[in-house]
Amino acid sequence: MNIIEGGICAAKGFTASGVHCGVRKNKTKKDIALIYSEKQASAAAVYTTNLVKGAPLLVTKKHLVDGKAQAVICNSGNANTCNANGIEIAEKMSELCASELGIKADDVVVASTGVIGQPLSIEPIAEGVPALVATLSKNGSDDAAEGIMTTDTVKKEIAIEFTAGGKTCRIGGIAKGSGMIHPNMATMLVFITTDCAISPEMLKKALSADIKNTFNMVSVDGDTSTNDMVTVLANGMAENDEITAEGADFDAFMKALNTVTVYLCRMIAADGEGATKLLECNVVGAKDEATAKTVAKSVICSSLLKAAMFGADANWGRVLCAIGYSGADVDVNKVGVSFKSNKGSILVCQNGAGVDFSEEKAKEILLEKEIEINITLDSGDGSATAWGCDLTYDYVKINGDYRT
Repeated sequence: MNIIEGGICAAKGFTASGVHCGVRKNKTKKDIALIYSEKQASAAAVYTTNLVKGAPLLVTKKHLVDGKAQAVICNSGNANTCNANGIEIAEKMSELCASELGIKADDVVVASTGVIGQPLSIEPIAEGVPALVATLSKNGSDDAAEGIMTTDTVKKEIAIEFTAGGKTCRIGGIAKGSGMIHPNMATMLVFITTDCAISPEMLKKALSADIKNTFNMVSVDGDTSTNDMVTVLANGMAENDEITAEGADFDAFMKALNTVTVYLCRMIAADGEGATKLLECNVVGAKDEATAKTVAKSVICSSLLKAAMFGADANWGRVLCAIGYSGADVDVNKVGVSFKSNKGSILVCQNGAGVDFSEEKAKEILLEKEIEINITLDSGDGSATAWGCDLTYDYVKINGDYRT
């Protein structure tokens, strides 16, 4: 597999665009995005488990009952959640997009992100859709990635090339996600496109399996969003034999999908609101995978540990504390902890107790932008990785006046 240019437009038959239509007051920020496939595509999505769900999710779920879609429209700046006319607005967004593209409204995935509980007017979106369609381009991934951003500070996109059935296939993705990130069946906006031919059933199977070890293992702040989802469109224009069952081609697709999703997971975690560091927690030696996941997520979610990482403080006791309250079946007398970055690695705990280490060397390691928290449990073969970020003063500043 090779990383290539193009993002969501790298795959054959996909174009994208992003413009400012007026949902957001700041005219310098794009606030609506469109992704379009020349051909109807297999489609699959996973959704937030929050009981409060944005209207776009409910509409999209209905549209994808047949496992098919041809376009994605997404606005930022307003979540269209907890609005009396939310379903009507989401359906109207689909209809406007479909009419301009000449496709069926049921083939449109609709998404919104931004402030919850704020009325959303259809007028700016109606005015913006013609411009969205007119500016669709093979170079449009960057504009679409910008159009879905809220408090994100960087655009998140990637594309790779792989082989399935002897044919060259491409898969690309864009994502938004900076705050309110604590997934369980996804809780950010991620749009993935591929020209690989794969049935809706196998696409759903691939996505559902992948997120368990990727998007479900990311946490920025412990808050599960109301709106967000991960969606994949596969239009088959690479002309490989359609993947309809498990086998070598399905494995190749899974590997390619995972490469895209892990990359986006790391970008989302690193761009957490106010964050200065990407944290990766690797757990090995657990009695099973479930135990390893529980431990990794507990550590990555610890506010005290996140604050220590912000201060470059090798306070390993906070790692042990998070393991202890995680609920995982762990022998704490076997736990080992080390911190690692580009500046090296340092062991700080062995067999559940502290070891002598250089505080100066530890601080040098923890001042880097990417930190690994490596945990050994010495109780089996289970392993897992979770991603998060440090907790900074700016997180409170950003969320203290997010709405106003």
